[in-house]
Amino acid sequence: MSEPEKHELMDLPMFGSERPTGGRRAGRVRGGFRLPGEPEPAGRVPAAPPLVSRVVPIRPALPASAFGSASPSVDGVDWAEVARFRGDVAKRLPGRVGGGASDRAEEEAAGWSVIRQLLEEDTASSVARTGELRSPEAQEALAQAIFDSVFRLGRLQPLVDDPAIENILVYGCDRVVVEYADGSMRQLPPVADSDADLVGFIAFVASRADNPRSFTPAHPSLNLTLADGSRLAASLETGRVSLVIRRHRIRRVTLADLVEWGSLSEVMADFLRAAVRARKSIVVSGAQGAGKTTLVRALCAEIPRMEIVGTFESERELFLPEIEGQHAVVFDWEMRAGSGERAEDGSLAGRRTTGSQVTSSFRFRADRQIVGEVLGAEAMDMIKVMESGTGSISTTHAANARLAVHKLITCAMEAGPHVSHDLVSAKLAATLDLVVQMHSEVTPIDDFGQVAQKRRYVSEIVEVTPGEWPRGISFTTVFRRLPGQPGVADTRPDSIWDDLVAAGLDEVGFEREAAEHHTGGLR
Repeated sequence: MSEPEKHELMDLPMFGSERPTGGRRAGRVRGGFRLPGEPEPAGRVPAAPPLVSRVVPIRPALPASAFGSASPSVDGVDWAEVARFRGDVAKRLPGRVGGGASDRAEEEAAGWSVIRQLLEEDTASSVARTGELRSPEAQEALAQAIFDSVFRLGRLQPLVDDPAIENILVYGCDRVVVEYADGSMRQLPPVADSDADLVGFIAFVASRADNPRSFTPAHPSLNLTLADGSRLAASLETGRVSLVIRRHRIRRVTLADLVEWGSLSEVMADFLRAAVRARKSIVVSGAQGAGKTTLVRALCAEIPRMEIVGTFESERELFLPEIEGQHAVVFDWEMRAGSGERAEDGSLAGRRTTGSQVTSSFRFRADRQIVGEVLGAEAMDMIKVMESGTGSISTTHAANARLAVHKLITCAMEAGPHVSHDLVSAKLAATLDLVVQMHSEVTPIDDFGQVAQKRRYVSEIVEVTPGEWPRGISFTTVFRRLPGQPGVADTRPDSIWDDLVAAGLDEVGFEREAAEHHTGGLR
């Protein structure tokens, strides 16, 4: 190339030292491209530095005027562009994205390498076309969004990263409500550009989980534990795609903590502490989001450190092995749906049910066996471990303590026609000692319905004992309901009273509270 031709090339707008700013695209600046021998112009924005391994953006709550926005850009990131890059990253990564914890770090490192490469290629292409590239800040934000979309939760990730958020509830792409740790609730902007985009992303997340699961019209219900321990539930069976993420932000919790937070009275805490230490079997009942799992963690904190604990859950929620110094050994089993070929009995290869895991656990010398959440036929597994006399703890959904027992009977009967109502009633009456009812209430605290406050507390505790047929079950109200606050002592549970006192129950304190509230129930 001749010298005059060089000067003509340098006179082209893309290489000029001055460039009008009016035509620039948002988030882009002059490129770093130079011809050989060309000096670096003063004031030019330097090339983007190497990408960091993790930046956690915390998204502030937006005003009500932002709700319902259909903008494709959030925090300056074009999510349509992110979706394009996400597909390219997934194609270039070796093997399946996801896998066990042992290789997750390697997969994420490989992901960052691919993301850097793709963005460098995109930058070179952009410079060749327009002479522009993204600012370092825009480049970093895009890279982080791509990484979150491949390895984490994309547009939901800032919500999951926010330590103040406890629950995320999504109906369709644009109806998003978050519940904060202090009980307040707010509506936030959309988390996807369309319902179809949200469905596709949920399916992608499920496919690369440690315990992979399907989310399709053929498998329209999804439950899985995310890498950070949060529980994700999604459904295609509602009017629009639905998604709930429950963040287990409080793992180390005690009964004393619940007293401080107003969920328990001192007398209740003392009673429950003695019940756990006396190895009484307990079911914690309540509505969804009432705080059942948190209470179970607090009860488990009263189990002596050297007792060997076994837990059985459809999706891990208790995380007892991760609470440093609380339990010497915890064997935690999680149900697996199975996949691939079918066994002789028709079940999918690798399938593990709660029942099969409970049976296997009897070879692990567990002092306590805890069947986490009872939703169906696993009620029979709960009864099996309670029959072994281990002082089991479980949860179920019910409006009050008595209905919880009837709900457990119905659930157990789902195990098959050989399980009769009378059989289950007799077994529950003989093995279950106490039902602890959690209550929650939501109160609006603004005039526009955008903010509300939730309170959770134990409203009642009921003793379960064998009764006369045909009913077969008798109930004693140990702590009775009071409006808007934890329940108060009512009637002494005679069948377990001596065991509770031997385990440290303050019987004087219980009877004093019962007398102060004029229950007339002391016996």
